[in-house]
Amino acid sequence: MIAVRLPKELEMQLDRVASETHRSKSYYIRKALEQFLEDREDYLLAVSRLEEKNPRISYKKIRKNLGLDN
Repeated sequence: MIAVRLPKELEMQLDRVASETHRSKSYYIRKALEQFLEDREDYLLAVSRLEEKNPRISYKKIRKNLGLDN
């Protein structure tokens, strides 16, 4: 179990959404955390790839290679 302190406005918004949708506040907190962590992992992966200094392929060349510029 984890306890989190929320600003009053955010807590009120969470209460309202949970009440209107008949879902628990925990459901929305869990979903928000899952999405944040997934996005963060994607970001960190992208940054690590950029730091590898591998050769770059231009957007124009990728489109040509995929046959999208016909």
